[in-house]
Amino acid sequence: MNAMPELLRVALHLAATGVPVLPLRAGKLPFGNCPACARSACGDRPNMKVPGPCVCPAPCHGWAAATTDPMVLRSPQWARAWREAAAVAYHPGGAGLTVVDLDNPAAIAWAREALPVTRTVATTRGEHWIYRGTMPSANGVRPGVDIKSRMQYARWLGPGTGTVAELPDVVRALIVKVPAPARPVPHTVIAPTPAGGGECRHRTPAFLERGIAMAEQRITEAREAVHATVYRTFLAVLSTHGRCGCLTETHVARLFTAAQAKGESPRHCTDAWTNARTRLGM
Repeated sequence: MNAMPELLRVALHLAATGVPVLPLRAGKLPFGNCPACARSACGDRPNMKVPGPCVCPAPCHGWAAATTDPMVLRSPQWARAWREAAAVAYHPGGAGLTVVDLDNPAAIAWAREALPVTRTVATTRGEHWIYRGTMPSANGVRPGVDIKSRMQYARWLGPGTGTVAELPDVVRALIVKVPAPARPVPHTVIAPTPAGGGECRHRTPAFLERGIAMAEQRITEAREAVHATVYRTFLAVLSTHGRCGCLTETHVARLFTAAQAKGESPRHCTDAWTNARTRLGM
């Protein structure tokens, strides 16, 4: 009797904990489509939110092949895939998780300043930050940062360290579509008063100052998509500090000044700030 492949042992262990898994071939790629799955005819459709049924005889359609069924994982149809597999992958969305994939040291430095602490897993070039909760997946949400959750797979690289935190608004905001810019209308705009209503009990003044400085830097360093960068930066600041009393008119004015230095009009700054508050229900 042939020995069970080690990667299959790992996959079965993960499946037993409720994590949908699949084998990957060399190059971190899923196994190719069989004739029944040509052009994703098997059910790997853009509107799917969970792995769907498939009549193909092997794990050949990417994230939607992920399963927790040990009978499927051990089946003869999957045997060849496990013999040839180079890694185990899992479907974060199917496990109720979101992975923030940080691909380089700069992205990691950004996450340490901007995101809540959570479980981290070391990767070849960076880190995976894992949160509890799901959202749409997206690549390139900022330099060196991808989001892997629904309809996406991630390599299993070990359990990592730390406690899994709830998916924060600042991560959800990374994929929010930016409203179309309003036509600039020359007029003087005063930075709006923040929405907070009390003393900030969960952040220190140093944390706020660091966050505002990073937001200014992000806007200043934007080389393209300045409108999108301004909106997402406002959204990130408000999601962290907008519901308490730590933001002042001075802080908001600093953000507006940085945006206008990149060519944004005062009217657009106000619209972006208002849209961000509306998006967060403020």
